[in-house]
Amino acid sequence: MSSTEVDIDYQKQTYAYVPCAEQQAGHQAEGPHPVIVVGAGPVGLATAIDLARHGVPVVLVDDDCTLSTGSRAICFAKRTLDIFDRLGCGDRMVDKGVRWHVGKVFLQDRQIYAFDLLPEAGHQRPAFINLQQYYVEGYLLDCARAMPNIDIRWKSRAVAVAQHPDHVALTIETPDGCYTLCGRYVVAADGSRSPLRKMLGQESHGHTFRDRFLIADVKMEAPFPAERWFWFDPPFHPNQSVLLHRQPDNVWRIDFQLGWDADPVAEKAPERVIPRVQALLGPDAKFELEWVSVYTFACVRMDSFRHGRVLFTGDAAHGVSPFGARGANSGVQDAENLAWKLAYVLQGKAPDSLLDTYASEREFAADENIRNSTRATDFITPKSAVSRVFRDAVLTLARDHAFARQLVNSGRLSVPAVLHDSALNTGDAAAAAFGGAMALGAACVDAPVADAAGKPWLLQHLGDEFVALVFGPPAGLDAAQAEALRVLQQGGIPLRVVFVTDAAISASAQAWPGATVLRDAEGLAANRYDARAGTCYLIRPDQHVCARWRGVDVAGIAVALARATGNAPASASLAPSAPVPAPALA
Repeated sequence: MSSTEVDIDYQKQTYAYVPCAEQQAGHQAEGPHPVIVVGAGPVGLATAIDLARHGVPVVLVDDDCTLSTGSRAICFAKRTLDIFDRLGCGDRMVDKGVRWHVGKVFLQDRQIYAFDLLPEAGHQRPAFINLQQYYVEGYLLDCARAMPNIDIRWKSRAVAVAQHPDHVALTIETPDGCYTLCGRYVVAADGSRSPLRKMLGQESHGHTFRDRFLIADVKMEAPFPAERWFWFDPPFHPNQSVLLHRQPDNVWRIDFQLGWDADPVAEKAPERVIPRVQALLGPDAKFELEWVSVYTFACVRMDSFRHGRVLFTGDAAHGVSPFGARGANSGVQDAENLAWKLAYVLQGKAPDSLLDTYASEREFAADENIRNSTRATDFITPKSAVSRVFRDAVLTLARDHAFARQLVNSGRLSVPAVLHDSALNTGDAAAAAFGGAMALGAACVDAPVADAAGKPWLLQHLGDEFVALVFGPPAGLDAAQAEALRVLQQGGIPLRVVFVTDAAISASAQAWPGATVLRDAEGLAANRYDARAGTCYLIRPDQHVCARWRGVDVAGIAVALARATGNAPASASLAPSAPVPAPALA
């Protein structure tokens, strides 16, 4: 958001219901819509925008005509910010949000340790921002409304679903009655209570935690830094835990653990909330209550995120405890994983089976999130005497011993899953040579670069298409390999070639007209990608690594590209062909 932009009160915005063509008498549909997205929350909006960027028309239906009330999800991780950048609204999110990367953990009234989530420079985005969910939804909605191939339909509730061999038929309830809406695929982004999930007879399985927490959004001017503060057994809230976060507009999020026996209705009353806040801030503190909620939580997921032509995302597919900010972040990552695959299937670039990898990859990610969230919750809220003794001993030792600090768990904060076992990856004979750098299935990391177009960050040059990321100048390829790479670019799968070099950009670009040539002036890109002269990565449209080589291998790229789009059998030969001699980086 620019300094001259006026904040919109997204909590007070309403959006008009408008009858659609299907409701008109005698309407003859040309065929099912390509995709229907159900739910205009962050995940549904991100899915719709990403599909539209790929050229897929989307119908987005929502049962309400407003955005979320209260701050709800507030912590958005660096990987999610990278996705928002690609969707076209990252700057607004970061400009409005509160940046942070330091967390502190306290036992009673004493700090026992601090951590830094982004200790190195050379990244465009911070480790996290705090931003109220209604701003996130509002900025995404502004982006979606500007796209001509997204049809947003408010006050349109899906009340029935029927699957057919070539489409899904939804019954949509509106103020004017019901009508049938047909789509080749349906994305269910309709939240943790997902009506679509129930209509299909599906359930989420897992563990519900017997505890309650109070969220108090407090508006005040306070001297606290923009850090994550977590207390175990603080003197102002003994035998429980408290979490403090700063949000924009001088709003602070405070989470108070209440215990399972707390009355969720009574605890939301101001006469209960205000004394708790005063105990933390002091009796003379000046503040206003913005929003209050009492919640319980569960770590659960559906057995499968795909059911025929209906694909489940976000809270509709999985749920975690709030410790670690893994809910909304994982949902946005669901959207990015699914959108390009749906687009490729609909555009004939990939078989329908590619969508099975959405389910398998994001189920794996959900299991990782659930595992981390469960461990954090078990540590924060021990449910047995033995667990409590262990937790308290760890916290006491952590004051003075580094080994114990590694055992303290106030929430392992969100990071993207490494999809190392994905069926879309192509194994490499040089795996040992890469060590731990940029593993197969990892999300790409950023680095500063220089280019002729004024885009100074590596991730700005990735995404939306497959990218062959080559470390070295175009002139380092011999004529035969360069021609083979150009021919591959003219195939049915869009492929861009990005060269990263420490040579002069102008001279390198002349060797390959139209190429994207980036200068790694600080050497951070080469360092983070463990790049030698000639190192090459194949990057998916969702910015995950699916293949890598120590020398440019055009035949290998072709095989890996086919595999990454589901166009090659898993048994296809993965043996690399002879790479070209490594081009010099300079």
